Amino acid sequence: MIIRPIQEDDNEAIARVIRDVLTEHGVNKPGTVFTDPTTDQLFELFQTENSAYFIVEEAGEVLGGCGIYPTEGLSDGCIELVKLYIHKKARGKGLGRKLMQVSINEAKKLNFKSVYLETLAELSNAVELYQELGFKKLDNAMGNSGHFACQLWMLKEL
Repeated sequence: MIIRPIQEDDNEAIARVIRDVLTEHGVNKPGTVFTDPTTDQLFELFQTENSAYFIVEEAGEVLGGCGIYPTEGLSDGCIELVKLYIHKKARGKGLGRKLMQVSINEAKKLNFKSVYLETLAELSNAVELYQELGFKKLDNAMGNSGHFACQLWMLKEL
């Protein structure tokens, strides 16, 4: 398995992984990345300055991804960890942790001081991983992601 920056021809495969994971957990609904139009153009989205998205693949198959994005409305020095999704057949191998670490390391290289994320209670395994990696729960959202269905918000100081 390799972890690498997203490429333009990854768009369709990673969008499918994201939507499959959300459907699997019953959260394929408005206010999530399921209906976000940028989900189909992640390569283009992550050409934004101070952003990065990483793909995990095996034998040419996209199995998941994770990245960082300078979400509008976040305080100076804060970046959002975004779109961590791993296909069910690739879970349990530490790929989510590795993708998060690569993304957090990129945030550090870009001199960010904290990493914010939004998630859903239904993605409980991811929530546990976030906590293991030092994310602390917040009482309310930060920034303007547009993902109004998310009801859990977390922050990690770097």
